[in-house]
Amino acid sequence: MTNHAELKLTMYGLSPKSCDTIKKACRWLEEQGIAYQFHDYRADGLEEQQLRDFVERLGWQPLLNTRGTTWRKLDETQRNTCDNADAAIAVMLAQPAIIKRPLLDDGQGHTLLGFSPNSYQQFISEVTA
Repeated sequence: MTNHAELKLTMYGLSPKSCDTIKKACRWLEEQGIAYQFHDYRADGLEEQQLRDFVERLGWQPLLNTRGTTWRKLDETQRNTCDNADAAIAVMLAQPAIIKRPLLDDGQGHTLLGFSPNSYQQFISEVTA
C-alpha cells in the first residue's frame, strides 16, 4: 500500500484566485494532508502532446468545457468547428480556460477530471491501493 507521502499528484487548471472549483480542490487535498504540485495552464503553459495524452485517456468531449464563459465568448463558427479531437485540441491550446478543471493526475496514467470530495477520496484510495 502506498502512503500519501509517496503520491506524486499534479493538479492542472487555472489559478485558485480565478477558479472557485480549483480553490475547493486545493483546500480538500491540503485538509487531507496530500501533497500535490499545481500546474497553471496560463502561467505554466500546456504542451500539445500532454493535452493529447489527456484526450486519449479522458476523451476530448469531457475536457472541453462548453458551459463556461470562454465557450460562450467563442463565435458560433468556432463552436461549430469543435466537433472532433483535433479541432477541440486546437481550441484548448489557444484558450486554456476552456479546459474543464481541475484535472488531477498521478503521473502513472490515472487521471480524474472535475472535483467532488467523494470522487477525490475514491481516486486517492485507488491510486494508493
